[in-house]
Amino acid sequence: MTDSSPAHVPVLLDEVVDWLAPRSGAVLLDGTLGGGGHTAALAEIAGPSGMVIALDRDPAAIAVAQRNLAALPVKLVHANFCDLGEVLEQLEVPAVDGVVLDLGISSGQLSDSERGFSFSGTGPLDLRFDPTAGEPARRLVNRLSAEHLAELIYRYGEERYSRRIARAIVARREKQPIETAVELAELVRRCVPRSRGGRRIDPATRTFQALRIAVNDELKSLEIALRRIPDCMRPKARMAVISFHSLEDRRVKQAFRDDKRMEVLTRKPIRPDKKEITENPRSRSAKLRVAARV
Repeated sequence: MTDSSPAHVPVLLDEVVDWLAPRSGAVLLDGTLGGGGHTAALAEIAGPSGMVIALDRDPAAIAVAQRNLAALPVKLVHANFCDLGEVLEQLEVPAVDGVVLDLGISSGQLSDSERGFSFSGTGPLDLRFDPTAGEPARRLVNRLSAEHLAELIYRYGEERYSRRIARAIVARREKQPIETAVELAELVRRCVPRSRGGRRIDPATRTFQALRIAVNDELKSLEIALRRIPDCMRPKARMAVISFHSLEDRRVKQAFRDDKRMEVLTRKPIRPDKKEITENPRSRSAKLRVAARV
């Protein structure tokens, strides 16, 4: 991820700012720094007497933000958002006045052909947010049995053709290991029939989503964060979470609804309007839910 990456467009930016309602001097958390769009907007409002603590698991995102956000009151931390408690303790911050989590992947990651997030990437099929931790996706697809691959792709990608895809992966790797994103994407496309009228998304999307969730343990991190973050929030502080698929949104909805520490503020998720979807097609599946610390 470099400064030459396509400009990152933060999803539902105005809505996040409106619902968090930050004030000058506030201490805020952006648990998913990414391209820095939400961080920058919140930091401008918090001003020099406030601060935004921005976390990301991706060291490349941190490096870019160190240059792009240097003039703003932002504290950058290489960490998983589920470790917020430890981060705040190290920074000697007792609690925060607002939290935003944007669970999507950034434009910088999608444009990085060397890490596997792009379907046309010719570099190693990696898909890890933090390249120094965990197992890259190419190892999973080259070692798991067809049964385990099918289960993973179905559970985390909700892909109805998971068994067909898994069998094709195993057959292919018997001849030659799958090493790149473009190789896997082409194989998956041959397994998933086009729906009438054409699919709105690339047929490889669900499989890549499943592998990305698996190698980064995303759902477990989200579940831990949803349990732990309320204890790090001041009374009346708000938490805004943007999800991009049903597995995430379901967990956010249930956590907000069932947590006695939180009051749900959005009965239904807030969606991007037609103008935003036209200008930023990646926002089309975004759902924003907001709750307040009681």
